[in-house]
Amino acid sequence: MIEHILKGGPLMIPLMLCSLISLAVVYDRWFAFRENRRIDTRSLRSKVLARLRENDIPGAISECEATRGPIASVLLAGLRSYKQLRGKNEGAETMRLVVGQVMEDYSAQTMSVVNKRLDVLTTIGVAAPLLGMTGTVTGMIASFAGLADAGSVGGSGGAVADGIAEAMVTTAVGLIIALFAVIPQSVFNRWSDEIELEIEEGTSEFVEFILTHH
Repeated sequence: MIEHILKGGPLMIPLMLCSLISLAVVYDRWFAFRENRRIDTRSLRSKVLARLRENDIPGAISECEATRGPIASVLLAGLRSYKQLRGKNEGAETMRLVVGQVMEDYSAQTMSVVNKRLDVLTTIGVAAPLLGMTGTVTGMIASFAGLADAGSVGGSGGAVADGIAEAMVTTAVGLIIALFAVIPQSVFNRWSDEIELEIEEGTSEFVEFILTHH
């Protein structure tokens, strides 16, 4: 198998680089998402709301500070803003607007961190098959050139057929690399959407609390 891959030509070098980069990104993102999925975010949201109903804002902040992950970070940003506004005796509508905007802005920053390097998988998923097909086309050009030479000297076309078969290796490798980039990316996108939805739910709960308790 390795021998066939090595015979794929010079374009196998960027394909192998794409493969290594893809594996590194998949491992990095899988580890990050796995750690986040271990966090009981629904329990965190319940604890934060319970603290707020007891008027224990420092306690709610402590709950978020003690928890890792994007949802805890967004809630923490909202709580700190809420604490400052309460200290200034701002009205409920003002607090709702300001806290909601703070959490929305911080959510955008947080999601950019959650989704970092996923665009690399998109690029590899598109580029790897194109590199593979390019290698195949250049290999076939060389093979047909060899066929012309073989015909002019009365040689056999067997070597030319072997050359075409080897040229097809790059397309096969490119497609395999693309699959191993696109499939994990699809899973990561779904997990990212779940995080974003939980952030939106947490923000809505917090804003609703401000409206109903002031």
